[in-house]
Amino acid sequence: MPGGRSGMHDGTAVNGGPDRGGRPAAGKQGPLLGIPPVVSRVEGVDTLGEGCRVAPSVTVYRGHGALPDRGIHLGAGVQLFEGVRLVVGELHVNTAADLRIGARTIVNVYSYLSGEGGLWIGEKVLVGPHCRILSAGHEVDGDAAAIMDAGLTYGPVHIGAGAWLGAGVTVLPGVRVGTGAVVGAGSIVTRDVPDFAVAIGAPARVRRYRRAWGPPQATPRRSGWRRWLHLWR
Repeated sequence: MPGGRSGMHDGTAVNGGPDRGGRPAAGKQGPLLGIPPVVSRVEGVDTLGEGCRVAPSVTVYRGHGALPDRGIHLGAGVQLFEGVRLVVGELHVNTAADLRIGARTIVNVYSYLSGEGGLWIGEKVLVGPHCRILSAGHEVDGDAAAIMDAGLTYGPVHIGAGAWLGAGVTVLPGVRVGTGAVVGAGSIVTRDVPDFAVAIGAPARVRRYRRAWGPPQATPRRSGWRRWLHLWR
């Protein structure tokens, strides 16, 4: 455009031009740094919704071939940051393998998502950095002396919509983390976490429920003499 400055159309708006040092002018908004680029294809991922952002260092571990009902599927607006690992293995061997991430979920840096036994993450979930969500393990009591020669064990994992896994959380196979639940940093989840609960520790235990979102409170029961007093009033 003659006499003007062309706008940016890559999703980052810059109001005003940079100064001579290449920085945004004082008081102006610069581009947000550290956000993965929007992609339309990731090798090993079966489907990506519109506007998915996937860092170049995200890796996928799976065998060749695809199945119509199982694989790796990302909803619209999913963000996978640096070093995230998606795992389903060989779909024809791991017959429960499936990994699905709901729309607008964010998976922070260096998290490991194991879908060999089935992993379903709902919409608008926050997965903190260095989390490990495991749906498979190894037999420990079989005939093989070396664990690497033992068979695999599986347990599907469900992470409910709107949940938050803090930094360094480990979720073990067969666990459900409920809708809107919060798991504190460094916790190890070995059993189900109810909807809207706040669980902390290793193993994780429910400490409370989110205010305004917890289960309905039971009406306190009056002791015997209080019940009689209430009737005589």
